[in-house]
Amino acid sequence: MVNIEMFAPPRILRSGILLAACFFSLAFRLTGQDMQGLKKEIDELREQNRLLQEQLQQQRQMIDQLSGKVSGLQQTNEQSQNDLRALKATVENAPAPPEKSKGFSLGNVVISGEGAAGFLDTQSDGKYSKGTFLVDEARLFVDAPIWEDVYFYGQVDLQTREESDLGPYLGELYLQWENLGKFWNRDEMLNVRLGQFYTPFGEEYQHRFAIDNTLIYHSLSDVWALDPGLELYGSWKPLSYVVAVQNGSINTLNSLDGDKMVSGRLGYDPAPWLHLSVSGLRTGHLSVANDLISGVWFGGGFFSPVGKPAATTVFQANMAEVDGQTKWKGGYLRLAGGYADYDDNNLSADDHRDIYYYYAEALQHLAPKFYGAVRWSQIRAPGGYPILGDSAAFPFLSTSDLWRLSLGLGYHFNEHLLLKIEYAFEQGRLSTGGFRDHENLFGAEAAFRF
Repeated sequence: MVNIEMFAPPRILRSGILLAACFFSLAFRLTGQDMQGLKKEIDELREQNRLLQEQLQQQRQMIDQLSGKVSGLQQTNEQSQNDLRALKATVENAPAPPEKSKGFSLGNVVISGEGAAGFLDTQSDGKYSKGTFLVDEARLFVDAPIWEDVYFYGQVDLQTREESDLGPYLGELYLQWENLGKFWNRDEMLNVRLGQFYTPFGEEYQHRFAIDNTLIYHSLSDVWALDPGLELYGSWKPLSYVVAVQNGSINTLNSLDGDKMVSGRLGYDPAPWLHLSVSGLRTGHLSVANDLISGVWFGGGFFSPVGKPAATTVFQANMAEVDGQTKWKGGYLRLAGGYADYDDNNLSADDHRDIYYYYAEALQHLAPKFYGAVRWSQIRAPGGYPILGDSAAFPFLSTSDLWRLSLGLGYHFNEHLLLKIEYAFEQGRLSTGGFRDHENLFGAEAAFRF
């Protein structure tokens, strides 16, 4: 008989098989659970990725919106800067009435004033060879609105250095209609003045009053004129302009000639620290018998005929000038150069004259209220021309070359009071070959406004 037990798996084998079966069963069970967990984690990661994509899209939209706003702000800022430069250029190209914060008011009428007093002493051939205490300037201003954008401005000169006696004299007096450009949405593009005003040629005349002048004296050329007429001025972005038609003679009560004086200036402000301009002027044909002299001041006197009265009936002068100014914290540099073409109808002699002039002026604050300044200026007339400068000689000396070097110090107590001193060297050569000297000046002056 065969023993069946001898063919049965050993007990240990059965136990191993059972254990293996349990192990694989457990492994499959665990693997299924891991797969479910992994799937869950993948689903969660997908959801997180979707949320991140939505957030990224929102952030991109926000960045685009912010970029648009920044671009708009930059354009607005650029436009504002252009408008500011245009407004600045407009103010610089047309002397504005005193600010309403100065002086005192009677209703809508603002009354203000300026003046200067001091001591001037020159060498033996200068104007003040004995040393003189003097009231250098005294002026009153009236500013009042008339109707909407129409204003009245008036100036009375009680004392002016260029006059040989006390005033009063009429200074500027005009009606001003502002912002005519508003009719085509360009407020600053067109403004009009009608009356008596300073001729818009060059830049120096805008700061030649004592309270605005860095030094006591001016440049040798010192071009300015005061005459009745019509003026248009305005600005557009960095460009500005001013043009005027005036009588042109020294007689401000009546024009004795039909030919008028025409002048103008074009300004350009490429940056807040830089200003450039070019100017032109023609006096028109002036009568030797009726006008005697031009209304344009140059070189310490008015343009006057060179030819002999018996042979000369008409004279004129044409001028051009380029100006530039750069500013920095605590100082500035001003440069100007010009040309004057004088001629008359003298048939017995060639009276044509080419006249060249320039100046350079620099200021630097040594302390918040204390500054030093220097100005070099020169006039050259190769054919000779009557240039007075600071000489006491009369008639004017026919000069071929004249220069002036001014050195000065100033102290601003505030915007209403300025104390300054200056020493000016002045020398040159006459058209005959002789020298001009002994005209140096020392001055001390207090300038004020209210």
